[in-house]
Amino acid sequence: MITLKNKVQLIGNTGNDPEVITMESGKKLAKLTLATNDVYKNDKGEKVENTQWHNIVAWGKTAEIIEKFVVKGSHIAVEGKLTHRNYDDKNGDKKYFTEVVVSELLLLGK
Repeated sequence: MITLKNKVQLIGNTGNDPEVITMESGKKLAKLTLATNDVYKNDKGEKVENTQWHNIVAWGKTAEIIEKFVVKGSHIAVEGKLTHRNYDDKNGDKKYFTEVVVSELLLLGK
């Protein structure tokens, strides 16, 4: 168990065109949402589809690939780590975010 890591793998469709920011250092940051679907039958035998939305962030070369090839509706696979962050908005309310920081990306199609 000592070798277990914070690792997430998701396959889904992008929910928006990526937002790509170029930092002052020249390094790129890409942000997008990814929808994953879980389909199962409930106790009545009815098909139920559950969609989960995930916030995805990528840096550097991965962000550059996303900028060039990923658009809303793209079918992609990502691997990365789950991160949590928070901040206070302009009204002083605390906002919480859970994100997957991508280390590997696979383009599966549109």
